[in-house]
Amino acid sequence: MKDRVQTDNAPKAIGPYSQAIKAGGFVFASGQIPLDPATGQLITGTIAEQTERVINNLKAVLEAAGSSLDRVVKTTVFLADMNDFAEMNETYGKFFGEVPPARSTVEAARLPKDARVEIDVIALL
Repeated sequence: MKDRVQTDNAPKAIGPYSQAIKAGGFVFASGQIPLDPATGQLITGTIAEQTERVINNLKAVLEAAGSSLDRVVKTTVFLADMNDFAEMNETYGKFFGEVPPARSTVEAARLPKDARVEIDVIALL
């Protein structure tokens, strides 16, 4: 059994997918890019600013599902340029506590809307 998660506090899905799915005691959150949920527009700025927006979008989705950033067990970070890794990593680290989730980070040839970063997560309910 699976349940769809939907919140207006994060960007709406722009295709045939859900913001997240709850199943088997987990939340599987779709990748978020740095879209402003109020306008749907990509925010510009540094990789740190874009990473912060992405994680805040994920936080909103997780909270709508009844979870939180503290319950994230796995993330995947997609970067348009691996040279942004250190700055992304510094910002990312501010959001995850003493026991950060497992993580993969890869450089992608291109991200939706030419974003510089996209992150998806798996969290405990």
